[in-house]
Amino acid sequence: MKKLIGPLAVLTSLAFFVLALPLHAQRPAGGHPAPAAHPAPVGPARPPEVGGGHIPPRGPSGHFPLPSGGQPDHPGHPTAPHVDAGTDRWVGHVPNPTAYHLDHPWEHGRFPGHIGAGQVWRLGGGAPTRFWFGGFYFSVAPADIGFCDGWDWNTDDIILYPDPDDDGWYLAYNVRLGTYVHVLYLGS
Repeated sequence: MKKLIGPLAVLTSLAFFVLALPLHAQRPAGGHPAPAAHPAPVGPARPPEVGGGHIPPRGPSGHFPLPSGGQPDHPGHPTAPHVDAGTDRWVGHVPNPTAYHLDHPWEHGRFPGHIGAGQVWRLGGGAPTRFWFGGFYFSVAPADIGFCDGWDWNTDDIILYPDPDDDGWYLAYNVRLGTYVHVLYLGS
């Protein structure tokens, strides 16, 4: 047994040297480790400025029109009516007596479900002209149909807020995109 320990120790040392040699060769001169190929980001990740799951605590309280010429109000913001996640400002909400006039506001009654930040609804299907969730039916205002191009009518989450300016309308806020449109309750 004693005769085996000496050669075994030599073989172990030789194996360690052979295995460690490539690792030593990868070190730069001076013995310092090589810098990482991709440095880690510094500080916490910034939340999105619009959408990304942000839920405004309340509906619009002022009028903030969209800029003219189809340009976003800030880089990275959509050209559609939206909520700025940093300020909860409802950009693009202006009263429009022509586009949102209804001869018979609340013709189908008022929406009996919960509205506001405490209730998220999952869209269940349809299209802008008629969509549904939770057994309730709505339609997007004709003037706003172009603002909901990216909506997924089968799975997006929305929140309804009262429209303080246009009787008979609600504002449907898309949690994923951060955009909103005027919607009319059609009944259940």
